[in-house]
Amino acid sequence: MFFALDGFLFAGWVVRIPAIKQQTGASASTLGLALLGVSAGAVITMMLTGRLCRRHGSHAVTVVCGVLLPLSIALPAQTRSPLSLGLVLLVFGAAYGGMNVAMNSAAVDLVAALRRPVMPSFHAAFSLGGMVGAGLGGLVAGGLSASTHLFLLAGIGLLVTAFAGPSLMRHRPPPAAPEAVDPQQPKQRLSPRARRIVVLFGVIALCTAYGEGALADWGALHLEQDLDAHPGLAAAGYALFALTMTAGRLTGTILLERLGQTRTLVLGGATAAAGMLLGSLAPTTWLALAGFAVTGLGLANIFPVAVGRAGELAGPSGVAAASTLGYGGMLLGPPAIGFLADWFSLPLALTTVALLAAAAATLGYGARNATSDAHS
Repeated sequence: MFFALDGFLFAGWVVRIPAIKQQTGASASTLGLALLGVSAGAVITMMLTGRLCRRHGSHAVTVVCGVLLPLSIALPAQTRSPLSLGLVLLVFGAAYGGMNVAMNSAAVDLVAALRRPVMPSFHAAFSLGGMVGAGLGGLVAGGLSASTHLFLLAGIGLLVTAFAGPSLMRHRPPPAAPEAVDPQQPKQRLSPRARRIVVLFGVIALCTAYGEGALADWGALHLEQDLDAHPGLAAAGYALFALTMTAGRLTGTILLERLGQTRTLVLGGATAAAGMLLGSLAPTTWLALAGFAVTGLGLANIFPVAVGRAGELAGPSGVAAASTLGYGGMLLGPPAIGFLADWFSLPLALTTVALLAAAAATLGYGARNATSDAHS
């Protein structure tokens, strides 16, 4: 439920970016700078949340962030300048980054206890929440102001946390697997090569999360600004992307068990690259929407696989490193797209998503024997 809430609130914010851009009078580059506030707040919080989880438990930190995130989502619609927008997005980014680290830490404990590659299922809940949030945003975009919409999302978020939080707090995280009881043991056996491979999987996660963040923050604006789509239809672009990503992640465990991790990485990256080339360069809205759908299907399982493989090498510290790099890509991608859009054009800027997806496929193939080599 917390993964779904995170995706729901994030999508609710991103589909109102065109309205808030107009409200604040921001250009593409100044909007990109304002969005950097999300990145800065999240990176700072991610550095601290791991320590808070170790001290107070990932469940408690998840619940606290489940209160802070809904409260912070109402703030952007109250701003009237790019500077004030950037400042309140620091708060939103801090809550968002804390939520992502805490809930992923809780999920890692459950994956270890189940001993199955079920991490895509948790991320499917995030994508499902994103699909619902974007779909709802598209329905109300013409009738509700951004301020009213985001206030309603804040209320929904607080209600979900009030419902799910007590249940999560009553349950302690599952005990660690026997081979990971000593937290110092993985660090003692980890070679310099293994550390480099953990970073490699983190870069793979970054390449794909960059695309997710870019589509979230700029997809609706591309459809509305470059292809003259209606605001409701433009908001549906991210909803469609989230729908196909949800479908891909719901089948992710079966896909991993049948194809293996390397083929899943390579096929996913190649599919996403082809889809995003269509989505960014298509001359019509419907072709662009089809490209967004293919991109979501391709990106679906790359992030969970990359984080999981980093965890195989270095345990929780590997998961934390890869997750931080990955979410850094999601948060730093949108400002980069903004600058490229001002220098060139938004469609051309969005082709960088395809470029990085292809890079993820290449790195995934190159790392096919990484786990065994690093332990040897």
